[in-house]
Amino acid sequence: MSTVGRGRRRTRNIVGAATAAVTLLAVAGCAPSTTGDGGGDDGGDVTIEFAQWWEPELPDGEFRALIDKFEEANPDITVKLVSGPYASTKEQLFAGAASGTMPDVVGLDGAWVNDFASQGVIADLTALMEENDYDDSQLASQIQVDGSTYMIPVVNFVYPMFTNDDLLAQAGVDAPPTNRTEFADAAAKVSALGGDVSGWVLPLSLETPNGVQNDVMSWVWASGGSMLKDGQPDLTNDDVTSAVDYIGGLWDDGVIASGSFTMKEQDKVEEFTNGRAGMMIDSLAHINLIRETNPDLKFSISALPAEDGYDGERGIPYASWGIGVAENSEHKDAAFKLVSFLMSEETNSELSTMANAFPGNSESVPAFVEDDELFKKAFEIYQAGYPANEFTGLPVAEELMRQLGEQLQSAFDGQQSIDDALKKAQEAWKAEF
Repeated sequence: MSTVGRGRRRTRNIVGAATAAVTLLAVAGCAPSTTGDGGGDDGGDVTIEFAQWWEPELPDGEFRALIDKFEEANPDITVKLVSGPYASTKEQLFAGAASGTMPDVVGLDGAWVNDFASQGVIADLTALMEENDYDDSQLASQIQVDGSTYMIPVVNFVYPMFTNDDLLAQAGVDAPPTNRTEFADAAAKVSALGGDVSGWVLPLSLETPNGVQNDVMSWVWASGGSMLKDGQPDLTNDDVTSAVDYIGGLWDDGVIASGSFTMKEQDKVEEFTNGRAGMMIDSLAHINLIRETNPDLKFSISALPAEDGYDGERGIPYASWGIGVAENSEHKDAAFKLVSFLMSEETNSELSTMANAFPGNSESVPAFVEDDELFKKAFEIYQAGYPANEFTGLPVAEELMRQLGEQLQSAFDGQQSIDDALKKAQEAWKAEF
């Protein structure tokens, strides 16, 4: 069962899988580096490998420059970055976990922590913190399994709604929608512009099923709802049924971009960036990418639309760049030094600023909060609501997404009703729990 430790400045409950919770990586066949004597950290200079998807999503050269600072402060440690896109790095991670060849330090998604901890392929960070006399009081959160920490969120990204300002204006929509009726109206008007333009883009790939988390269940959380009851699956409740019925209506109205069943997150971002979608739910991590790819695109961000009439706090989907240490690493002390460096107040401020994310160190302050209007708006959305990701810490979380996604595809394709889809997914989830 997963729990989360919280820093002193975290004042809001964070919705998670088992309790309140916060929300990838190895290379197949790539064993952690060793020194010439094959021993641990006592054998002189060491090289550690750090596999993550972060470097490609950051401005060119900035993450390497940050790692260079670590190497300057620790001349006996060399860090080899193993970088790739999220999807491909994820595939490599599972291969590395299966073969026991994880790199020393790994980027982690909170949805995988329970599985990896159960497999024994990631190290107990609580033990490493104790061994290295590490003060964890500034950590904003920790992802735990059975009382031990296995992942530390380095930076956190909320998933607000992105709107293409020009498309909405052309469609006669004056402002981003705030409730479901306004969203459906805006999506229909944008779709009516014709051509290859759609109102909303929804990725439902079963290969990479996180669209179920970020783009479907987010509608439940935005209105204060939950997919769990007492830590157990509750997919047939009114909140979930209402949200999925609503999405099904959008599907039937033809306002969702075509190709949803095979579309992944990166495909969604490409559709929006190229001006083919009026709205999408997406991570703040992609703002720089969108700006660099299409500097002429005018877009805004806003809170996810809630049910009509809902005036409570809105749950905000989020994801983390988490970090962990491989259990098979021969250089755990060196690996933890890198973790400590990235979580230090100054470094975490730098990293969260370059990533346009909220810091994992509760004392860190990202510069973008004041320097960039979009991120200032995101911070206001964050403060007004609460981070929500109920998949974090669940057993086989990604498989749960896939099981629900399979049923949703069948329902949207007209092969079964929404009610039947949720009932079947509920039974499949119960078997996993």
